[in-house]
Amino acid sequence: MTKYLTFVLQLVLVVTYAQSNNELLIYNARIVQIETGVVEEGAILISGDKIKAVGSYNKLKRGVKPDRQVNAEGRYVIPGLWDMHIHLEGKDLVPDNKALLPVFLAYGITTVRDCASDLGEQVLQWRQEIADGELIGPTIYTAGRKLEGKNSIWKDDLEIENESELNEMLDLLDRYKVDFVKITENTLGGNLFLKSVKAAHERGYRVSGHVPYDLTIAELQAAGYTSVEHASYLLRLGSDEQQIKSDLTSGTITKAQAEEKYTGGFNQNLAIQKYKELGDAGLFVCPTLIGGRQLAYLDETNHKGDDFLNYLTDRFTSNYQWRIERMSNETPAQRQQRKDRYLLLRDQLPLIQQSGIRIIAGSDAAALNTYVYPAEALLQELAIFQEAGLTPLQILQNATLNGARYFDATDKTASIAKDHVADLVLLNENPLSDVGALRKIHSVVKFGRYFSREELDEMLRQARETKQQLDAQRK
Repeated sequence: MTKYLTFVLQLVLVVTYAQSNNELLIYNARIVQIETGVVEEGAILISGDKIKAVGSYNKLKRGVKPDRQVNAEGRYVIPGLWDMHIHLEGKDLVPDNKALLPVFLAYGITTVRDCASDLGEQVLQWRQEIADGELIGPTIYTAGRKLEGKNSIWKDDLEIENESELNEMLDLLDRYKVDFVKITENTLGGNLFLKSVKAAHERGYRVSGHVPYDLTIAELQAAGYTSVEHASYLLRLGSDEQQIKSDLTSGTITKAQAEEKYTGGFNQNLAIQKYKELGDAGLFVCPTLIGGRQLAYLDETNHKGDDFLNYLTDRFTSNYQWRIERMSNETPAQRQQRKDRYLLLRDQLPLIQQSGIRIIAGSDAAALNTYVYPAEALLQELAIFQEAGLTPLQILQNATLNGARYFDATDKTASIAKDHVADLVLLNENPLSDVGALRKIHSVVKFGRYFSREELDEMLRQARETKQQLDAQRK
C-alpha cells in the first residue's frame, strides 16, 4: 500500500508539472522584494513555470479558476532559497541521495549548486530530469566532476598533469554541458592549477574552487576565478600572502610552515584592505561555516538525537566517522584552537559583506562532511550569518539573489517579478525580522507548481520511509 501511495503522489506531482497553461494566483500576500527589502501587499499570478504578473488581486484574478487561487492570508512570500555549495556524492549512495532531492524543496530550497563528486554523471541526469518535470527536486547547477592532480584523495576526479590532459578534460566537461568548473588542490600544483583556471575561463566558464598554498587569491581572481569556496581561505589575506607564497615556492619554508604563517599572525586591517580589493574586482565567496562549527564543537555536542538523522541512511552517515576518528586524539589546546579559528572566521563575515565581495550562501552538505546535513545545514548556515551580525535582508540576498548573480541569471530567477521563474516560499513569519522565520514554511512553489504544507510533509515522510527501507535491505 505504501509503495502504491508513493507512486500515486509522484504521478500527481509530475502531471501537475505538465499543466503548464493552468494559471495559479497567490493573493493576500506580503511580497518581500529581495533587492530592497520592501514588503508589498498584493498578488502573484503564475502561468506555467513563470511569474506572469505581480499586482493587485482585483486586477489579476480575472479568468483564474477559484480552485487555482491560494489565499496567503497575510503570509510573507520570498524567492526560493539557493544552496550554492552541496555535494551529491557516493556511488554506493545513489538512492540515498535521490531520496533527499524533495527534502530540499520541503526546506524551501528551490535551487542548488552541486560542486562536483564521483556521481557527476548521475547528477547531470538528475539535473535534466528535474528540468523536464520527471523528478521532484530543486533546480541543479553542477560542475559534474572536478579538476585535480594525479592520485588525488578524492574519488573520480578528472586528474591531470599537463596542459594536454587539461584540455582533454575540459573537452569532456564541454560534452557534459556543465554549469561551471570546479578545481581543487590536493595534488594539483599551482602552475597547472592557474593554467586550468585560465583555460576554463577562456572557454566561458565560471570557475570556482580552493586556494593552493603556492598561489594567491588575487592571482586566481585575475586569472578568471569567479568564487573561492570556503571563507577559511580568506584568512590568508590577514598575512603577507605573496611573501609566504614566494618562500614556499623557493623552498625556504614547507607547506606546514606556510600554514602556520597563514594562521599565526592574522592582521585584521590588512585583511580588510585585501577584502576591499577583491570586492572591487568582483569576487564571490561561499563561506560554508557550518561544517567548521560542527567540528569545532564536536566535543560539546551530542548529535545522536538530531532529527535530520531520520532522513539519512546508516550507509550515508557511516561516512562521518573518518573525521570523528581523525579528531579523536586532539588535545584540549587543539580543540580550543579549532574553536578560536571558527569564531575568527565567523567574525569576518560583516567585514567581507561590507567589502563588496559577494557572499553566496552554501552549506557544503555531503556524505563526507560530518553532521553537515543536506537542506538543514543551509538554514544553520544562515543562522550563523545572523549571529555574525549580517542583517536578515543581507542574508536573504546572499541566499537568493547572489546565487542568480553568480550565474548571471538575475533577469530570469531569484526575484518576485514578471517573467521570472516561479520559485517561491510562503512563510508564516517575517524573515526580515529574524531568519529563523525560514523554518516557518507554509508552502512552496517550484516551477509554478504549488506544494501545500501537507504535500511537503508527505515528501518528508517518504524520505524517512526510504531511509528505513534502504537500511533494512542492507542488513
